[in-house]
Amino acid sequence: MMKQYVITAYDYTDAGALDRRMKVRPDHFEGAKELKKASNFIFGGAILNDDGKMIGSVMVMQFETEEQLEKWKQTEPYITQKIWETYEIKPFKLADV
Repeated sequence: MMKQYVITAYDYTDAGALDRRMKVRPDHFEGAKELKKASNFIFGGAILNDDGKMIGSVMVMQFETEEQLEKWKQTEPYITQKIWETYEIKPFKLADV
């Protein structure tokens, strides 16, 4: 059985942060689509500020092994391209309702 994780990430806040996010976003989405095909991506989306601007992300993912999780972290564009300044990964269990 795959282990599930919730990833909560917050973007950098420098002047170019949102522009960087928008440039990298297509690569991030392409990766998420591949992860969804492989049943690793459960759901995800952007965290918004009070003005409706993207300031971070929440993703719920699942992986067979810790090694697969680590590989994802090493290839996720929002990590490698300095979009997420901080991220936290916690074990998670999706409610079966």
